[in-house]
Amino acid sequence: MSQPLSLLHVLPSFDLDARGARVARLMTAFGARARHRLVVADATRLGARARVGTGVRYEIAQDAPPLAGKPSLARYEAWARLTHGHDLVLTYDWAAIDAVMARRVFARRMPPVIHHEDGFVDAEAGGLRRDRTIYRRLALSAAQALVVPSHALERIALETWKQPRARVHRIATGIDTALYAARPDPRAIPGFVRDERVLTIGAVGALLPHKDLSALVRAVGGLSTRFRLVIVGTGPERAAIERAALAMGIDDRVLLAGAVERPYRFLGLFDLLALSSTSEQSPTSVIEAMAAGLPVVSPPVGDVAEMVAPDNLPYITEHHGEVRLRDAIQELAADPGLRARIGAANRAKAQAAFDEADMIRRYATLYAAAAGRPACLG
Repeated sequence: MSQPLSLLHVLPSFDLDARGARVARLMTAFGARARHRLVVADATRLGARARVGTGVRYEIAQDAPPLAGKPSLARYEAWARLTHGHDLVLTYDWAAIDAVMARRVFARRMPPVIHHEDGFVDAEAGGLRRDRTIYRRLALSAAQALVVPSHALERIALETWKQPRARVHRIATGIDTALYAARPDPRAIPGFVRDERVLTIGAVGALLPHKDLSALVRAVGGLSTRFRLVIVGTGPERAAIERAALAMGIDDRVLLAGAVERPYRFLGLFDLLALSSTSEQSPTSVIEAMAAGLPVVSPPVGDVAEMVAPDNLPYITEHHGEVRLRDAIQELAADPGLRARIGAANRAKAQAAFDEADMIRRYATLYAAAAGRPACLG
């Protein structure tokens, strides 16, 4: 067997979010063909380690230069030294952009760099910042490739960050769609027991401001049907969501379930998935719901309208329209047959477009070629 590929990952966190779950899945898929060193800006957020398969060789670096701070030649040189001995550097999102800039300054002393952008949840959640756009353009000129998961980010990479078409790779998030075809576990969500006489609306994701789950609470509060809203996830907006439910007088019908692992165990307990986000790219929860055979109600954020099956498009609603969101849910609530038809179409689309085997193959091909060892991850 050839020498394993040595990969240095530079991440803001290794949380069990879309980025962390994908990195852990790829590490597991590469197995003994790669070894990994992770530089994590926030070392308290390492939840994705639980998803790394047994036998995968990796370490969390303890001696890395800081990712935050004023750019300087000294910091760039420190990053160049850290990369010594690795075949490839993989950087993720704005927090890691200085490691990309180091490659521009010290190109002869660093291995190739592939940068990944998954979306904007901090200072750019409401719109791109000009200073960051200029810095990205400069830094990314030294990257071997830029990987994005969505059409929306692909357009930003090409039109705003001015990246050459040949260096931009859109690789859709993939999941093990076969897992979602199994019957759900009725005990998977603590405190929830499904009632077939009640419409169960599911929402899955971190409780963050841009998810605007309080708007979803207000939307379902106007339904003229028996319902239960189950929100799976944790985050700082929990109290605001609880206040919204109390204000609508539906706190007894809103369950904040907290974090629940392995969504394939519980998504089938829902009748539909609802999003109320003001900003997204290609939400993994939408792909998972599609694979579980659910219709999706959502504003047209990110790639959602392109992700769902054509049958589901009438339920991708206006931006920030709580009344339209309510009306779309109400229409689906009244017609179980319609929900089943849309769910079947979504499942077929997920199996065709979002299965993880294609995602793993594309990442393996890209990484191995960039490292100059095209067969090592195949």
